[in-house]
Amino acid sequence: MAVMTLKETQQETVKGRLADILMHVSWGDISREYFGKSGSWLYHKLNGIDGNKKPTEFTIEERYQLKGALYDLADRIRRAADNID
Repeated sequence: MAVMTLKETQQETVKGRLADILMHVSWGDISREYFGKSGSWLYHKLNGIDGNKKPTEFTIEERYQLKGALYDLADRIRRAADNID
């Protein structure tokens, strides 16, 4: 019996889930400020391929850290918007 595997769709990846904001966020700044790593590190993680062209992905801890970074950034944006009055 043949087993068929389905390729992970873009929507199922972290990058796919962030599609709505990808072009509006400075991922290099997020990488440096929240992870202490270079911008290319985060871009590689988002694209699923490391600097050596090998598959890579976020660890569970990194996913939670990215989620926290986005929540923090959202809160900062909301506070800035509230100060416009």
